[in-house]
Amino acid sequence: MTDPIETLRRRFQKNGLTPEVISGFREPIYAYYEREGRSFPWRETDDPYHILVSEVMLQQTQTSRVLAKYGTFLETFPTPAALAGAPQREVVAAWQGLGYNRRALNLQRAAKMVMERYGGRVPDSVEELVRLPGIGPDTAGAIAVLAFNRPAAYLETNIRAVYQYVFLAAAAKDRELRRLVEATLDRGDPRRWYFALYDYGAMLKRERLAGPVGSRQPRFEGSDRQVRGAVLRLLLERHEIAEGELPGRLGEPGERVARIVKQLRDEGFIEIKDGRASLRE
Repeated sequence: MTDPIETLRRRFQKNGLTPEVISGFREPIYAYYEREGRSFPWRETDDPYHILVSEVMLQQTQTSRVLAKYGTFLETFPTPAALAGAPQREVVAAWQGLGYNRRALNLQRAAKMVMERYGGRVPDSVEELVRLPGIGPDTAGAIAVLAFNRPAAYLETNIRAVYQYVFLAAAAKDRELRRLVEATLDRGDPRRWYFALYDYGAMLKRERLAGPVGSRQPRFEGSDRQVRGAVLRLLLERHEIAEGELPGRLGEPGERVARIVKQLRDEGFIEIKDGRASLRE
């Protein structure tokens, strides 16, 4: 039996991105979504603030980890005003378990900008969204689509997997993929189209493309990210600690800990006063 995707690929290679190829591309992806579409709480809302939170959480983080934090984070900070006005320590504490803690600070800074510049309303255009701290073009595109159903073209790991598999080699450059995403976008219902792409891409990575197209996270065990998280957890528990005690507490070389502490201080997570480290309030 002929694989419909293989047939589609041959047609694309021969004739380019014709209307028939675009239609033939969408059909199996929508069909899969109807059968196997996943359910997540951030898919059950179009609240722009909730979508902003979920998209920042989902940056480089597995959905299972986001599921464990998304609801409680929004219970703690239910509005942009609540997040903007919260002590930084509380935001970092609520973020623990998601990794890449810099995103928590950027999210709070974004909430402050939403309050100060946009009257408490998350902006609805990609051009405005990219002005928010920590929001790049792809995250801005996702928020515009998922919160406002605006037809924007963007990439993320599952979308990339779909277009690489169907149209191009795994080494395809993002500008080539974006051109295809733009050309095949379902402008009538972009939100539903992207949900379908996410789930089809997740299936490809899980069942067929664990190799070159699959997205692999950098090794965490023993990484600087692990040590950074350990420093923050220790300071959340102890409130403050002598800087010289940190290497012993963490079981890490003093030079490495000093470098990581400097990074955390430069990024605005911690402060050092009289030789004692603490989280910034």
